[in-house]
Amino acid sequence: MSKVKTAFFCQNCGTQYSKWQGQCNACKEWNTIVEELVQKKEKVAWKTTTTTSKAVTKPLLVKEIDTAQEIRLNTTDNELNRVLGGGLVPGSLTLLGGEPGIGKSTLLLQIALKLPYKTLYVSGEESQKQIKMRAERITSNGDNCYILTETKTQNIFRQILEIEPDIVIIDSIQTLHTDYIESSAGSISQIRECTAELIKYAKESNVPVLLIGHITKDGTIAGPKILEHMVDTVLQFEGDRNHVYRILRSLKNRFGSTAELGIYEMQGSGLREVDNPSEILISHKDEQLSGTAIATTLEGMRPLMLEIQALVSTAVYGTPQRSTTGYNAKRLNMILAVLEKRAGFRLGTKDVFLNVTGGISVEDTAIDLAVVAAILSSNEDIAIAEGFCFAGEVGLSGEIRPVNRIEQRIQEAEKLGFTTIFVSKHNKISLKNTGIKIVLVAKIEDVVSELFG
Repeated sequence: MSKVKTAFFCQNCGTQYSKWQGQCNACKEWNTIVEELVQKKEKVAWKTTTTTSKAVTKPLLVKEIDTAQEIRLNTTDNELNRVLGGGLVPGSLTLLGGEPGIGKSTLLLQIALKLPYKTLYVSGEESQKQIKMRAERITSNGDNCYILTETKTQNIFRQILEIEPDIVIIDSIQTLHTDYIESSAGSISQIRECTAELIKYAKESNVPVLLIGHITKDGTIAGPKILEHMVDTVLQFEGDRNHVYRILRSLKNRFGSTAELGIYEMQGSGLREVDNPSEILISHKDEQLSGTAIATTLEGMRPLMLEIQALVSTAVYGTPQRSTTGYNAKRLNMILAVLEKRAGFRLGTKDVFLNVTGGISVEDTAIDLAVVAAILSSNEDIAIAEGFCFAGEVGLSGEIRPVNRIEQRIQEAEKLGFTTIFVSKHNKISLKNTGIKIVLVAKIEDVVSELFG
């Protein structure tokens, strides 16, 4: 009888050790290293022995490789197509992660039900009756979608050989286990081995595979970090469960940009695509209120209009509070220091609260000018005129710096009915005969005089 081989793995980052120790050297977490069985049985290919073996590949010169555009599979979901870079690439492996209850299974199930391709939806978390109940709530269509409740990869591949699907969806990778590894489902070695088997299947059969992944309390994909390296695309589904809007981001994409953004609205009948997010991210008010300003930002190729809300009040306690939602707190402190030093506003004894509406987190520095306008509007208690919007970065000397793709931002503001946009005078603008007034500013003082002068 062969000796059983074991190894020690960190449950937080997946680092392997030959013996147990209290702290992981890689992630510095304590008491996360556990022992797992790594003795593998003799492995067989995912295909049966009766299937013809694939021809052995040989090296090719770069100039000999066919550069024809890969035909992508349309998912019938414009938001997902945008984030993926135009659709699913045949033979690709896509990992979708997100908080529990955020809508990962709902998103992929409703796509599977609407796809014109033969789709196999494998669930290790719900029964077929539970999935049927959800499917009836989402759509009455589902002629091409097969539902399989199974967790063992060997049984899944047997069904794949029978059905021969065009797309495979796994919900979720943490529930799968293989006979080749003796540890329990969800362990580091099981996740790594099951993913390797699915990658082998996807690359040999040219069938795209979508995986749903759990996340840890820190917000990262549960399992070894190598899981994210093994797959082709990593998508993050995020949003506050108290809000109806969900955001789909790409953290890694071998076939497209990682800067694109997809927005959905959670409804009783599933997730609805939001074609024009600017309309939902801007509040509709009957009267003008101080402390709000509209910013133009870009997420990938998509321009967005965001509402920035600020509240400036006298500090009740000794130390003023600085609180932000959806905006970098350190950048807010920098802007407040610039306003105090360069523009003369005494904000050192004031509480400042800043919020980006819609639950969206923004890293684009082009919203700096809108942040300044919202803070000064709240401080002076003077509302900014309706129809004004802003696009500019604020420098440490108080200058308004130019931002990229300014013309696209201006066109989006004009399309949504804004009358005036404040931009840096150093931006090169070639647009002519625009219906929106473009105000060029060089310093914060120019913005103050235009708004409150």
